[in-house]
Amino acid sequence: MNLSTLRPHEGSRKRKKRIGRGPGSGSGTTAGKGNKGQQSRSGYKRSNREGGQMPLHRRLPKFGFTKPNRVTVRTISLEQIEAFIKKGLLTTEITIQDYKSLGLIRRADKIKVLGDGELESTLKISAHAFSQSAKDKIEKKGGSIEIAQRTLEEASRMKELELEEAIKQPKVEVAEKKKQAKKS
Repeated sequence: MNLSTLRPHEGSRKRKKRIGRGPGSGSGTTAGKGNKGQQSRSGYKRSNREGGQMPLHRRLPKFGFTKPNRVTVRTISLEQIEAFIKKGLLTTEITIQDYKSLGLIRRADKIKVLGDGELESTLKISAHAFSQSAKDKIEKKGGSIEIAQRTLEEASRMKELELEEAIKQPKVEVAEKKKQAKKS
């Protein structure tokens, strides 16, 4: 016995049925696909069908709710701010636009300053929120904080004010001004 005499066992290899080769072949005309319609065409695929198995969309749990108008709050620590100042990316007066230019927030995000790390310089920081430890550390160094009321996206919609002023503008006052303008 050598490689040239090897053959598969008798009956182990069977020729495949050639379909669509005329009525004499036993599987001509419709080629075993029944009659007409989408299912008889090539490329037909029934989506979300898993036979008798429970389909995936019914097996997965359904819970929770995502608010369509949610506001994302990003965080930055005093340690990170100090590192940006040392690199020359920030000055001692930090605005909401500075966070955006560094890629820390998007236009619709808010930012919160956390008190992790130590400050070496006196800063004037503007943000939407501050932790108590961050406030204490900034004020201990002689700096000041400024709480922003609006995101960059909200402020940019206010055409009558400069962007820096619009960020500081409380939302309630603007709503009251519009009501007064309608009355008069």
